[in-house]
Amino acid sequence: MHQIIDQAFRRTAIRGAHHPHQAVRARAPLRLGLAGGGTDLPNYAEAFGGAVLNATIDRYAFASIQPRDDGRLVFDACDVGREETHAAAAVVPDSRLLLHRGVYERMLRDYNASEPLAITVTTVVALVVALIEAYCAYLDIPLGRYEVAHLAHQIERVDLGLAGGQQDQFSAAFGGINFIEFLAGGRVIVNPLRFSQAVINELESSLVVCFSGQSRLSDRIIRQQSERLDAGSADALEAMHQLKQDAAAMKDAVLLGDMEGFAAILERSWTAKKRTAAAISNEHIEELEALARRNGALAAKVSGAGGGGFMMFVVPTERRYRLIAALNEAGGQAYPVKLTERGSEAWAIPARR
Repeated sequence: MHQIIDQAFRRTAIRGAHHPHQAVRARAPLRLGLAGGGTDLPNYAEAFGGAVLNATIDRYAFASIQPRDDGRLVFDACDVGREETHAAAAVVPDSRLLLHRGVYERMLRDYNASEPLAITVTTVVALVVALIEAYCAYLDIPLGRYEVAHLAHQIERVDLGLAGGQQDQFSAAFGGINFIEFLAGGRVIVNPLRFSQAVINELESSLVVCFSGQSRLSDRIIRQQSERLDAGSADALEAMHQLKQDAAAMKDAVLLGDMEGFAAILERSWTAKKRTAAAISNEHIEELEALARRNGALAAKVSGAGGGGFMMFVVPTERRYRLIAALNEAGGQAYPVKLTERGSEAWAIPARR
């Protein structure tokens, strides 16, 4: 019933906003993996059921689609400085922008009778959920949030063969703080959590995020985690069970506004996460973690697969500014956190006068 209502609302919002083939833009929030990351991998979730706790923040992936009149298809990934121009076709095998290509080909095949589109697709931080939202708005396709997330997962994991779990897609589509369960048969249940403003304020005031450097190891780390589980590694399996238990325990701690308990669980989860694959941590990450602890951090964890990317720290509010300054002086890119409630969304680009 919730999915039917969601579909109806989104259908009205999209159709009331613009006419098909008008230029559109979409965005999807980025997320912090608070606990349970890794248990959404299919070989664990199918056997034991996975659970994660994550939260979206005010950092976004953007996608826009604009019509063209020259019969060309242009993919422009602004943040990585790569642009490709192709003849508009239903299949674009020579594209090296895999996410752009994968979403374009799937949306045409499923929702446009494989008819090519002459468009410019521009992204800042390519996220499949944001791209799907843009196509849904451009082609007037009324998909609900579960459908968007499932489709994003299919494109990434099946069509493109990229390794990974499912939490990114559902977190981006729904937004907010969610306890997400991953069950056998590919079933996913998103449980949105609601808090008092005081708890939200305390959580935001206790978190610091720092970009530690671009990770190019995520695919390898995820495959290593999966291979260890498939090989029957008792240590990897025990660590995954701990991560799942920590997701439920952290949910309770956040609901109570217990930041000391939150920090203790984060610390325990980070230790367990490092047991699932060797490349999750490295010397640079360990150095940033040690620096953070010297400047007041109570706990630390990599958000995502590991090997780089974003680190998350829990720190007493009174020492947050000092921690951010120390991380930035050491060459990190640290900043406070603002949590968001809205998930992915699309809108028409106003016509220029």
